Amino acid sequence: MKRWLLPFTFCCLFLAPAWGQLAPPNEQGVTLGQIHLVVKDVERQKAFWISMVGGKLVKNGSLELIEFPGVYLTISQGEPAGPAAGSVIDHFGFIFKDVPAMIAKWKANHFEVYQLTNPLQGSVHAPEDAVLLEFFQNGQQDVPVHMDHFHMFITDIPAIQQWYAKAFGGVPGRRPRVARVGWVDCDFVPGANLSFVDQHEKLAATKGRAVDHLGFEVRDMEAFVKRLQNQGISLDEPVREIPGTKIKSAFVTDPWGTSIEITEGLAPPVTVDR
Repeated sequence: MKRWLLPFTFCCLFLAPAWGQLAPPNEQGVTLGQIHLVVKDVERQKAFWISMVGGKLVKNGSLELIEFPGVYLTISQGEPAGPAAGSVIDHFGFIFKDVPAMIAKWKANHFEVYQLTNPLQGSVHAPEDAVLLEFFQNGQQDVPVHMDHFHMFITDIPAIQQWYAKAFGGVPGRRPRVARVGWVDCDFVPGANLSFVDQHEKLAATKGRAVDHLGFEVRDMEAFVKRLQNQGISLDEPVREIPGTKIKSAFVTDPWGTSIEITEGLAPPVTVDR
């Protein structure tokens, strides 16, 4: 399924985190943590995100992650209820240092690349055609690739901006697309921005879709959860420790249907070679 995306410029600049690092947290102790995919063939997906996109396979205890500057990709096997498109999270985007080289690699390996007029922007489907990766180029960045944004289709943009600002310390703003085309309202969180497009009808919730949930890493799980609960935001399930790890995890769902995992300790422990 082709998804033609309008080119746009960036309304904010942030430093790309180095390998193995999430972005520094905001004043509420929040930074982007992960994107979780539900796929039929985990090994095929891992091969794509590592060999074709530039991720690095790492482990935190028993949990396997694919590491990119600014975000971790986690993958579980299952039969997704549908592709990301048609749910609240339509797609997400990365910025590359050398887009022509990436396009050449994708085409050589028979991945169809979708572009309009900008040779340094477009999109490519991951295997199974259920997850769309949007790409841009920044030839000045220090890393080959880093996380940029989630594109979300929302029925009430001012309300969602307020919700993410209150719950996670997001900073509301506007993200310009092509001049004369319009604007995308968004919230900026460390590591990425949440780009909101006005939608007349509420779309499907993300839970069970190919992009099942996004995740935020927090500095102090107990204090953070208590603050959410004081705002009237209920957990979908109690805080737990992920088996085989020391990662604390909890889930909430935003009012538009985005499943959000809150973690503490997601990043693998730093090891020092001696």
